[in-house]
This record gives sequence, C-alpha cells and structure tokens, in this order.
Amino acid sequence: MAKYRNDLPQLSGELFLMDVGIETTLIFHEGLELPYFAAFDFLNNDQGRATLHKYFSTYAGIAKEHGVGFIFESATWRASPDWGTSTYKSNLG
Repeated sequence: MAKYRNDLPQLSGELFLMDVGIETTLIFHEGLELPYFAAFDFLNNDQGRATLHKYFSTYAGIAKEHGVGFIFESATWRASPDWGTSTYKSNLG
C-alpha cells in the first residue's frame, strides 16, 4: 500500500488552486500553435518546456501568494501511443 494514500493534502479540506486549461490558455491567450490541441508537443524542446514552466509557475505563484495548495494539471492530454502515432504519422506524409 502507498505510504501516504490516507494522508494526501487534497483530502484535508483545505483550499487548492487548479489551473484553468493549459491548451486553451496557450492557444487563445498566448497565441501559440498546438498540434491538435495537444500541449504534450511542448515537451519536445527547450522552448516548449520553458513555455510550460511559465504557465505552471504563474499559477503556483498565485497559490503561494494566497497560502493555498496547487494541483498541477498534466500536459499529457492526447499523449497516448495510439493517438499520437496515428495522428502525427498521417500529418507527416
């Protein structure tokens, strides 16, 4: 059994902040291109990782400023072998 399964911070009843949608923010607020609305593509290079770091740091800073926890979203929506392979191969020619 996992060591902290019954003592997870999000089960404490305290407030937590969560981001509001990584893909939507990056496309519509930052003006960035996301192939097929998939942020995991940003993990492929330093510039993309820096973009994700900025995104998450902004929310983590807000949580810290207000003394609440933060639940990090994953940039892995659509990052499955089946979806990624079929979609990217079909668009690469």
